[in-house]
Amino acid sequence: MADWSKQRYWEDVKEGDEVPGVVFNIALQRLVMAAGGNRDFNQIHHNDRIAKAQGAPDAYANNGFVQGMWERTVREFIGLDGNVKRVGPFRMVSFNTVGEGVITKGRVKRKWQEGRQGLVELEIWSEHSKGVSVGPGPVVVTLPFRRG
Repeated sequence: MADWSKQRYWEDVKEGDEVPGVVFNIALQRLVMAAGGNRDFNQIHHNDRIAKAQGAPDAYANNGFVQGMWERTVREFIGLDGNVKRVGPFRMVSFNTVGEGVITKGRVKRKWQEGRQGLVELEIWSEHSKGVSVGPGPVVVTLPFRRG
């Protein structure tokens, strides 16, 4: 469970720091809800029979779902006063299918300042029982400064 009362500041981050993982259990109900929310009604994302007929091992998460997993992981790392500026590009390596526990995590790749902004580039990826499923890919964020 995320502790939203804690805020990470630009000064606190070092290149090489770990972005702690967040586990997402891929359940059919979750895929159906995601399809309704992001309006991707392609049945390969919520119907195992159709997905298997198309060559996938089972129904699987779409790009919007994966981006949501990345956003949640990054948001927990940067806190509520940080901002996500850019996500990706990232590459889908293998399917995130029903029944998998997918962990999304990363590391701090670099940090710099532009004017009054404290910028951080994170390298994020998702893994499951068969290895890396998505990424790695960059996510650029801003973090507040301690000194205001």
